[in-house]
Amino acid sequence: MSRTELQREMRTMRFEEAYTGRRAGRLGVWERAFRRYIDRYEEDGVQGLIDERLLQVSHRRARWMR
Repeated sequence: MSRTELQREMRTMRFEEAYTGRRAGRLGVWERAFRRYIDRYEEDGVQGLIDERLLQVSHRRARWMR
C-alpha cells in the first residue's frame, strides 16, 4: 500500500468515526470543516473525501526527482 493510499484510507476512517461521533453528540474536528466533508460525502460518496492534492507532484521537489 502506497503512502497516498494509506492517507486516503486514514481520512476515510477518520471521517466515518467523526460522522458517527457527531450523531452521538461529540465531534473531534472543527464544525465548519466537518460540514464541508459532509457536503462532499453526500455529493460524491467516499470518493469525495479523497484529497486530490496528494496526487500532484510538489513544485518544490528537486528537479532530478520528478
